[in-house]
Amino acid sequence: MTKWVYSFGEGKAEGRAEMKNLLGGKGANLAEMSNLGLPVPPGFTVTTEVCTYFYAHGRQYPDSLRAEVGAALAEIERIVGMKFGDAENPLLVSVRSGARASMPGMMDTVLNLGLNDVTVAGLARRSGDARFAYDSYRRFIQMFGNVVLDVDHHHFEEVLEDHKRGHDLNLDTELTAEDWQEVIKGYKEVVQEALGRPFPQDPQEQLWGAIGAVFGSWMNARAITYRKLHDIPAEWGTAVNIQAMVFGNMGGDCATGVAFTRNPSTGENAFYGEYLINAQGEDVVAGIRTPQHLTIAGKIANGSDLPAMEESMPEVFAQLNAVRLKLERHYRDMQDIEFTVQQSKLYMLQTRSGKRTAPAALKIAVDMVREGLISEKEGILRIEPKSLDQLLHPTLDPKATKQIIAKGLPASPGAASGKVVFTAEEAEKQAGLGENVILCRVETSPEDIHGMHAAKGILTTRGGMTSHAAVVARGMGRSCVAGAGELRIDYKRGIITVRNVEVRAGDIITIDGSTGEVMLGEVPTIQPELSGDFAELMGWADAHRRMKVRTNAETPLDARTARKFGAEGIGLCRTEHMFFDADRIIAVREMILAESEAGRRTALAKIAPMQRKDFVELFKIMKGLPVTIRLLDPPLHEFLPNSEAEMVEVAKAAGTDLQKVQHRSLQLHEANPMLGHRGCRLGISYPEIYEMQARAIFEAAVEVFKETGETVIPEIMIPLVGTKKELDILKAVIDRVGAEVIAASGHKVDYLVGTMIELPRAALQAAKIAETAGFFSFGTNDLTQTTFGISRDDAGAFLPDYQRAGILEHDPFVTLDTEGVGELVQIAAERGRKTRPDIKLGICGEHGGDPSSVYFCEKVGLDYVSCSPYRVPIARLAAAQAAIEGEKRASEA
Repeated sequence: MTKWVYSFGEGKAEGRAEMKNLLGGKGANLAEMSNLGLPVPPGFTVTTEVCTYFYAHGRQYPDSLRAEVGAALAEIERIVGMKFGDAENPLLVSVRSGARASMPGMMDTVLNLGLNDVTVAGLARRSGDARFAYDSYRRFIQMFGNVVLDVDHHHFEEVLEDHKRGHDLNLDTELTAEDWQEVIKGYKEVVQEALGRPFPQDPQEQLWGAIGAVFGSWMNARAITYRKLHDIPAEWGTAVNIQAMVFGNMGGDCATGVAFTRNPSTGENAFYGEYLINAQGEDVVAGIRTPQHLTIAGKIANGSDLPAMEESMPEVFAQLNAVRLKLERHYRDMQDIEFTVQQSKLYMLQTRSGKRTAPAALKIAVDMVREGLISEKEGILRIEPKSLDQLLHPTLDPKATKQIIAKGLPASPGAASGKVVFTAEEAEKQAGLGENVILCRVETSPEDIHGMHAAKGILTTRGGMTSHAAVVARGMGRSCVAGAGELRIDYKRGIITVRNVEVRAGDIITIDGSTGEVMLGEVPTIQPELSGDFAELMGWADAHRRMKVRTNAETPLDARTARKFGAEGIGLCRTEHMFFDADRIIAVREMILAESEAGRRTALAKIAPMQRKDFVELFKIMKGLPVTIRLLDPPLHEFLPNSEAEMVEVAKAAGTDLQKVQHRSLQLHEANPMLGHRGCRLGISYPEIYEMQARAIFEAAVEVFKETGETVIPEIMIPLVGTKKELDILKAVIDRVGAEVIAASGHKVDYLVGTMIELPRAALQAAKIAETAGFFSFGTNDLTQTTFGISRDDAGAFLPDYQRAGILEHDPFVTLDTEGVGELVQIAAERGRKTRPDIKLGICGEHGGDPSSVYFCEKVGLDYVSCSPYRVPIARLAAAQAAIEGEKRASEA
């Protein structure tokens, strides 16, 4: 029979860390901490398989589940000496979610479960603290009411705020037991009014309601959004963890907190975290009260006057620090831990690998390799390639003038400027229009996830370094300033005020998540320095990867940027981009308007020296590294103007009349230009175009050699080939021009002629095409379009529907469709190699910078990937990880 429930407690557990897929991350780690002998309150985990069953069977549970939960609950009762639902000595439990991948704040939690009108009195008598008991009961009603009964939390907050105003109270901690009893009465009325039935008093009904709510929250909107952003499959499901409650809100010798074994923002090897005395865990992350720092160093660094835990609870702090060191050594990674102190006794509630910024991840990985905690290969595998994006973009120029209006906590590094918006919906809307926005909130909640993703940065007036805004922003790589308490946000008026300054919706502000500063206007930025830890990790990656990494570049700026980021050549130089410059577009248009070959050659003669100059610059920057140059690809109509004024200008420059230009424009218009007269088809119709480009390439190679002594081996790529005959005809043109240049210059130029595989027919005919082609470069942008029959320009209107419906897991233009498009790549690679074993194989579509697509390229055995300059480091790291994972698979086979 399937086992649905796994218990832990008393220094032992039925589960262990390796069972994360079954027990979820939280359940597996609670079991592991129990096995390590750490002070973990006893409990049990309902497995992820129950979640899968729950959704597969119309939200019903397996038949044996209730009996297993009952037995596990009885085991908790035995260990703690309390009884669930007992009037005199009640056991209370927490009910928490726990997916196998950490999803902070995305799913639901219920604390203090088991309280009712009878057990609350028993808890008051047993603890000797009626205030604590009724505070816990009101928390339970609010949390259960919101999470399980679906009563909006603001109704409860209104009751509490009305009571505080009516009794002239400011802080929750000022309320007495009698105050809480009045608030509880109001809370119950809220539930009765919302649901037409009283708040449930039966602890068993409460327990199963909470279990159902956690499973139900797996499919709530914010969890679905989070999974989509982080590529977490829906079929994984969540576990549910039921655990004996321990109380951080029983008085001055109690506390609750969140800590990281290293600094999650910078990666510094220093204990980092926050705590609150006389509080429960939700208080720390919700930002309702200002948390205190764990360490004296943290308190000083953040200019806090509140005592650190190291000062107020030195003995407990020492125990916690010992646990920190033990957990990090055991897991060999930076841990995010939650703890509660009940009457000076420490309890561990959770550990997991902590979310961290890209700079922190880099430092932690490199430091742990140096410390001998992990191997070099493990260090490489620890960094999420896409996260490097955070390191590759500008930061604030320290010399720039800054008008600082407020300072908060430096919650997630990096600088961001943008328009002020106050709602997640507005952030998403403005970002969709191409605007940079800063999402400004009093505090964020999980419902804001879509707006946080759309924003360039996040600013909150409440919350600490472990608040929802901070944790989610760090995971997303968004700049975040949290807890900027000087600011006052008025949502109704759409305004932020601070002293004499007013900032309105739409105004530009800049935030610096590394310093916590909030500034008016846009502040200039500088490029990052990619040295130190970054350079060291990249060195390791380069030593372990097999594939080369090139760049897509046609301008000197792009080429230099890519070289700085470690590009090993150019995998795609799109020559048409060079045609659009203002000083040459007129000549290009003259060529298009010419009615004869002679006329075209006259116009091309004006373009040729410009092209040659372009190639000379690129060859010099690349210093002998391979440069793949794609001959003209787009349809000619793209070069013609659309407005009448521009047409008049073209007519004048070409010595013709406006009507002729208009006629030619209509003549070149195509119903579906992506599948029309473009690529090698232009070369077949107008071979003089490719002839001019080939001559410019060869002459540039000769010029560079004569000037610098650098040998250039150009790779000339003919696009959109579908038949061997097309390639044969055009290669003959290139070879003839090459022979002429070599004869005229007296310098031999070695070169390759190959093709871009971007049509399914080319992939299938690869064996024949390889007889002529010296290399294949997979143009996966067009290969995806032609395989799916989907236009990349128009797909945005319906692809989200396909992803929501589960037809496509990813946008195939972002992540390579390995089943369809990928199979064509694999077929072409295999057939091409069979004909020509030494054929060079690469990929130059945007997929070349997507980590999961890079993994596929390694699996197929391509020689290189090519991507945009800023994605070169991402591709280098992904290629190294793919090679290491490939070695692992080979050794396990």
